[in-house]
Amino acid sequence: MTDLVPIRRALLSVSDKSGLEPLAAALVAHGVALVSTGGTSAALRALGHDVMDVAELTGSPEMMDGRVKTLHPRVHGGLLALRDDEDHVAAMQAHGIAPIDLAVINLYPFAATVAKGAPRADIIENIDIGGPAMVRSSAKNHDHVAILTSPDQYPAFIAALAANAGATPLAMRRTLAAAAFAHTAAYDAAVASWFAFADQGEMFPAVLPIALTRQDMLRYGENPHQQAALYLPQGGSHGIAAARQLQGKELSYNNLNDADGALDLIAEWRGSGPACAIIKHANPCGVATGSSLVDAYEAAFACDPVSAFGGIIAVNQPLDGPTAEAISRIFTEVVIAPGADDDARAVFAAKKNLRLLLADLPDPRRPGLMLRPISGGMLVQSRDNGAVLRAACQVVTKRAPTEAEWADLLFAWTVARHVKSNAIVYAQGGATAGIGAGQMSRLDSTRIAARKAIDAAEAAGWPQPRTIGSCVASDAFFPFADGLIAAAEAGATAIIQPGGSIRDRDVIAAADERGLAMVFTGMRHFRH
Repeated sequence: MTDLVPIRRALLSVSDKSGLEPLAAALVAHGVALVSTGGTSAALRALGHDVMDVAELTGSPEMMDGRVKTLHPRVHGGLLALRDDEDHVAAMQAHGIAPIDLAVINLYPFAATVAKGAPRADIIENIDIGGPAMVRSSAKNHDHVAILTSPDQYPAFIAALAANAGATPLAMRRTLAAAAFAHTAAYDAAVASWFAFADQGEMFPAVLPIALTRQDMLRYGENPHQQAALYLPQGGSHGIAAARQLQGKELSYNNLNDADGALDLIAEWRGSGPACAIIKHANPCGVATGSSLVDAYEAAFACDPVSAFGGIIAVNQPLDGPTAEAISRIFTEVVIAPGADDDARAVFAAKKNLRLLLADLPDPRRPGLMLRPISGGMLVQSRDNGAVLRAACQVVTKRAPTEAEWADLLFAWTVARHVKSNAIVYAQGGATAGIGAGQMSRLDSTRIAARKAIDAAEAAGWPQPRTIGSCVASDAFFPFADGLIAAAEAGATAIIQPGGSIRDRDVIAAADERGLAMVFTGMRHFRH
């Protein structure tokens, strides 16, 4: 093994022809003989280069509609042979195998074929067999062979040839080999995923194939001493990971995490009237609907103006100038919207550090899997895409909710499913009045939400907190009547909760004693 290996023969077989012209020109300039297959061979000839067809190399024609063409000892022997091993060299001479020093391979576009909704037969036909075999052979023998799997690698490779008189350095070959094995692993994961989820309809296959591609290195993780990166799935992305940043500083790990929660929450009002959500540390601190976007923002902000400082704001309609002006009154980390008009962009342009993201609102009921690492393993569950309709709720108290209470109950319930457990949400008039999040006791969450409403009223100069006459949502059942009683003392008139406690009767009795209306959804929304 030597550090520098001259390139004398190259095998090229690519489905993506981008960058092929300068690469071929560089190879020919260094006296490299070209061997190629099918469409790549035709493309090279069209560029004016002499090319040996792989069928000429192997002595066997391509057959079975191209399924069999490179699976031959004269291909894989040329890639796998150890040039410094006497037995390997003797075998090559005995069988007429010439060494191949460079393989340029990218694979059939399997993921793109799936993404465009092709029929099953086309998808199967786009599972590459010979390509991955050549990639793996080349990468395994990287002491002697270089492997290129992406046009993105061509410029650096061309520069290396120029710097080393047509040879490749070992460090580069090792780097390319690592990328090659990652490439085939991702490709196999895409095939296995399609078979498991799309073809076989499994939710939890025996082997969970996951392959992600690094999109960005982040400045740091949740804390400055932690490292972090953003990875994207194969076949395209959506949501926050695919958002377009119009301005502002680089997004941090915490920005992305909070922005994801904000977009997921505001998507509940996709296609509805104006709505706004404000997130802080992955929890909503204010959510509201309104007659206009600025009205929705003002109502959401009024719920907890202290926590809103430095928060993440998401709206469900394109931003306009008045809403941008209102948002700009305080420090905001990130604003997310499906669009922004010229007036809004002009307002935010004065806020150099504010990140403005444009993102399509995802379907809140979309399926999917949620992954969470634990020591020594991974927890996997289906995404919480459950929704409750009014018709599915059970009125369990003597008094049924009024029409206005029904509207606020369902609004509060929608918000509560996005709040960390234990979650309590007070709402009135299509806006949150107080949010209690992440407490070990449901009673504490109830009291904290009420306290925040009092603070908000004092800050706004209101005569009373908005919990007076409000409706309350609880993400899980009240284990005791104390939480409901605390909500009633704060001024709530109606409750929505899953039910299911062994003390449901006590809780219902407490509601009846206080004239509250209460409905059970039968669906819990823990969020940890």
